[in-house]
Amino acid sequence: MERRQLEYFVAIVEHGGFTAAARALHVAQPSLSRAVGNLERDLGVTLFHRVGRRAVLSTAGEALAERARLVLRDFQALRAAARALGEGPVGRVDVAATSSSGLEPVVGVVAELRERHPGVTVSVSSAGSAAEVVTMVAQGRCEAGVCGSPVRPTGPGLTAHYLRDEEFLLVLPPGTVLDGAGPAVRPGELRGMRFVTTGPTTAVRALFDRFSATVGDLAVAAEVADRSMVLPMVLEGIGAALMPDGWADLARRAGAAVHSFAPPERIAQWLVHREGQVTPATRAFLDTTLARAADRAPGPG
Repeated sequence: MERRQLEYFVAIVEHGGFTAAARALHVAQPSLSRAVGNLERDLGVTLFHRVGRRAVLSTAGEALAERARLVLRDFQALRAAARALGEGPVGRVDVAATSSSGLEPVVGVVAELRERHPGVTVSVSSAGSAAEVVTMVAQGRCEAGVCGSPVRPTGPGLTAHYLRDEEFLLVLPPGTVLDGAGPAVRPGELRGMRFVTTGPTTAVRALFDRFSATVGDLAVAAEVADRSMVLPMVLEGIGAALMPDGWADLARRAGAAVHSFAPPERIAQWLVHREGQVTPATRAFLDTTLARAADRAPGPG
């Protein structure tokens, strides 16, 4: 078994077929097919079922895909470690993040890395939920992840570090004034409002559903799969929204009214990564993220 064979195999899985993988790898498709055929013979299993022009993963292929990604990550870690001895941290780190975590802390971490470790490139993949972040890291699709979750994320071979408490805010269309409300609002003041909300797997939707059950008379004006659409819809007056505090600055600059809740509504934010050796680029990302969290932690009293 050769590393190149695993790279070709994973590329076919990631790109959905031999033709797209050959194009992405800049290799001839016959060469790709031969390499995968040799891998199948070495392993004594069929990795793909050829259905017309499609390549469908076999049961053995599904079992190998996750392990192959992790093996390739380890190869990258070894190569990057050797380079880092002379150059400092270099290379790419793939990070999975939910939308609010992408804004805070990932944007700040990327900015710090650009100044301190210019050889490190961060590639951020959007995830719809904490569970998706965990899956992407556990499967080796990403080396680290940041997400909000009421419980510590867990997964095979994973470590999770608490970063901070992310706060949920009420974001209202520009010019909206709540009668008698101060900077902080109580859940009962939401009664009768229409909301732009996300799908059922998100922490924001769980909060909306809880308010809907306890306060009553809350309506869904629009439900979106892409959370980047929430703020533009609020700005257009379609409805209010519950949004994590990572969006607060953007919302205020765009003219939305932003309120906290009394008592505050919070969820823990976590940094997730694989146990064991990681690339120097990943280590730089992890260390910078944890250092930022420590710097921003409230002091005693």
